Amino acid sequence: MFEAQAIALEIEKISSNRPMTHDLFKSFAGSFGITVKEVIISNLKEGIFYATMICEGKDGEIIELDARPSDAIAVGIRFKSPIFADESVMEEAGIKVDDLYDEDDEEEEISLESEEDADLIELLQDKENELSDIPSNKLEEMMKQAIEAEDYERAAKIRDELNNRNS
Repeated sequence: MFEAQAIALEIEKISSNRPMTHDLFKSFAGSFGITVKEVIISNLKEGIFYATMICEGKDGEIIELDARPSDAIAVGIRFKSPIFADESVMEEAGIKVDDLYDEDDEEEEISLESEEDADLIELLQDKENELSDIPSNKLEEMMKQAIEAEDYERAAKIRDELNNRNS
């Protein structure tokens, strides 16, 4: 869960109050001139995924580091490195996109803490209304709630709206 959160925060460009472990790794490696060139999800054995981070030192030396895929992806994203999966891993664990999508899926229910929250959610779900209709102070509250609920997609949309207003 921690690594998933670290990945989501970086993808959505949501900064935390303090550097996360993966941010520390990037800073540490960078201070020694080391970059992550690519991440490879390299193997799948008995249901366990394995990853390799391909790094380059300041002298051009290539270093391969064994890593948990979640950590390797979180670090790779911070270095803006490409992330690959070995063909054998994709064959064994790959999931077709069509298998994930079911037109009959119902929308996920959102738990509401107050009637005011219910009104804001209804406003958001109404296709004719946008985040631009919601006051900034309410958007800030909603973004905090979204982050606490680990709904980073919603938090990112709210963040983008707030940034648009401040620019």
